[in-house]
Amino acid sequence: MGHREDLLEGAKRCLLAKGFVRTTARDIVKESGTNLASIGYHYGSKDVLLAEAYIALVEGVSESFDGDPEAGFSTPPGSLERFEEVWSGVIATVREPDSVWRLSIEIIAMGDQMPAVRDYLAKAQSEGGRGFIAMLMGVEESTVPDDEVATLGQFLTTMMTGLIAQYSFAPDTAPSAQELTEGLRRLIKAAGRDA
Repeated sequence: MGHREDLLEGAKRCLLAKGFVRTTARDIVKESGTNLASIGYHYGSKDVLLAEAYIALVEGVSESFDGDPEAGFSTPPGSLERFEEVWSGVIATVREPDSVWRLSIEIIAMGDQMPAVRDYLAKAQSEGGRGFIAMLMGVEESTVPDDEVATLGQFLTTMMTGLIAQYSFAPDTAPSAQELTEGLRRLIKAAGRDA
């Protein structure tokens, strides 16, 4: 591994141990076995490095709820059953002790103190929505149109943010995938009456 990869791995470990605000450049250097100049050379700033480390952590976690790598999901694409299957996987990762998702709450709470991190992650968030749509619809991410990302993708990432907040503050009363699915089912039914 080169310095760039060492820095990224060190930053990931620091994020999990200390979070965004308490992680210093010196912490990353110590954890990665590199030097301070490497951060600027490879990433431009500590904040950009931390943002990339967070995205790498999220991508690692999201692979665990992408369905069985060999067989994919066991439910039909676009169905309420697929919705429940995807959110069951998401909730399992949110419930894990020291879940990476707790870092999202820190970004929300401290975003003004970390504008570079917040701005970098805001751009990456739309790709998260694209990934959610791809899982739910059973398509390749590259085929998801931008207008769907701007609507359905935003809806799903907003749900994710709310779910993370609920599991962070009140895990005993946070919804299950079954409850989310039943809520969606009732919303569809109500919308059908109004049509």
